[in-house]
Amino acid sequence: MEERIRKAVDEALREMGANDVAFVVERPTDFSHGDYATNAALAAAKQLGREPRELASELAGRIEYALGDSVANVVVAGPGFVNITLAREAVTLAVAEADVKKEDWGKGMAEDGKRVIVEYSNPNAFKEMHIGHLVGTVVGEAVSRLVENSGALIARDTFGGDIGPNVAKALWGLRKKNVSEPTTAGEIGIAYTEGSSAYESDPQAKPPFAQGSGGAREEIDALNQAIYAGTDRELMELWRKGRDVSVEEFRRIWKLLGTHFDFEFFDSDTTEIGLRIVNDGLNKGIFKKSDGAVIYDGEGKGVHTMVFITSHNTPTYEAKDIGLAFLKEERWPSDKVIIVTGNEQTGRFKTIHMALADVAPLLAAKTVHLATGFLKLTSGKMSSREGNVITAAGFIKEVIEKANAKNPDPLIAEQVAIGAIKYMILHQAPGSDIVFDEEKSLSLEGDSGPYLQYALVRARSILERATNNQQPTANSNPEELYFLERVILHFPEVATRAARELAPNLLVTYLTELAGEWNSFYAQERIIGGDHEIQKLVIARAFAQTMTNGLTLLGIPVPEKM
Repeated sequence: MEERIRKAVDEALREMGANDVAFVVERPTDFSHGDYATNAALAAAKQLGREPRELASELAGRIEYALGDSVANVVVAGPGFVNITLAREAVTLAVAEADVKKEDWGKGMAEDGKRVIVEYSNPNAFKEMHIGHLVGTVVGEAVSRLVENSGALIARDTFGGDIGPNVAKALWGLRKKNVSEPTTAGEIGIAYTEGSSAYESDPQAKPPFAQGSGGAREEIDALNQAIYAGTDRELMELWRKGRDVSVEEFRRIWKLLGTHFDFEFFDSDTTEIGLRIVNDGLNKGIFKKSDGAVIYDGEGKGVHTMVFITSHNTPTYEAKDIGLAFLKEERWPSDKVIIVTGNEQTGRFKTIHMALADVAPLLAAKTVHLATGFLKLTSGKMSSREGNVITAAGFIKEVIEKANAKNPDPLIAEQVAIGAIKYMILHQAPGSDIVFDEEKSLSLEGDSGPYLQYALVRARSILERATNNQQPTANSNPEELYFLERVILHFPEVATRAARELAPNLLVTYLTELAGEWNSFYAQERIIGGDHEIQKLVIARAFAQTMTNGLTLLGIPVPEKM
């Protein structure tokens, strides 16, 4: 319906002499203002040289004529807004459509035929996945589903470090403990912490295997060089085993969160191509030498100056990101590339994007960086270098244990916990920090994942009872629309907007409102055996389908009971 209104407004403006007007059609926050509102008259007034409210009056008439029986009334409000209230038949038709279309309800075509690759999660091997990666995983999966719902063909990829200083620190720690067969991600994480601590604070530390008089810093730097060289068979065997253990744990967590990846890229996949591209850019004057290193000079370009190849001729993360852009295009050519990372990466991504624009303008033009905020707990942001990182696995386990106190069924407890975590992450606008409140996150009273899950479970229970019930009572449509119906009809446009703006929080806000209206409807109306039973059951089915589809787009599990 929003698209029909937009077309009617656009055509009316052209007929009135206004072309290419940027206007919005949106849902008013107050039902008394109608089902839709537009600022088109305000936006076109200057171009037409007319007073906004007088222009809005003419526009309202044209819109009402164009939409015909679909609208009950179109009125002017405020300084020149046009409010549109749909006819009961149009709302009823939309609700029936939700019931009939099932899982296809809410699907759009805005990205039809486009190929989009989304990069997210990005945990580094030899380190445990932490809550920052958890945020990126949850947001990235929701964005992938939303864009896919708009008709795009989606590929998911993740990019993790498996070579570089952090890996050398972990291997140093493992060898210090004489570990040749690492078995858990936790064991490797501890080794990384010890190696990092030794590198930063005790440069003279010397492990039992060390030769010569060098300290930990020198030894770890040497290990880093040896990993890039790949000629030390014993070292590379330990590297392979450690990476396998790390990745297996990542995959376990991804499965728990309901995500999967079509491509798992690693630093080692992009090292050679990154070096080649940057060196080629050096020859073209895009990069330059500085103290033996290759840098991108961001001065005067509004970005940071950063090292892409060190003086030891090893690529930095920035060079690997350049290599990754080319590798993605080779493996899965796309129309758009979305990269989801923490907002602390925003500055470096601006530099990488600027460098990529100089090296490969077409690749840069289709690349978008979506920043996520920090997940804050009572202890604040954690640092893995300091050894007090909050791991994703540990955090999820703790929330599941809390949920289990109210839901003894382990599967339901897991689904409720995952729903609670995802809701708290996704209800914030992209880039905003998230404060996780355990009590609030698991509450059934509102503004939580379990609140949405429980509303759906309750609706399904009613529908199941209705299926087993006798024939419904005689039906006649009520004179007034239920507010719930007027909320349901907006689902497709909310899903489309959330995909367009890469903002899952828009859908979270809508579903929370939808659940609230359902609960009011449920409390005030006798659905089975009451007046207008058939109509109310259609509404209940439409609500259940809308909530199911919405939660699915967010990646929030749907328990069968709670």
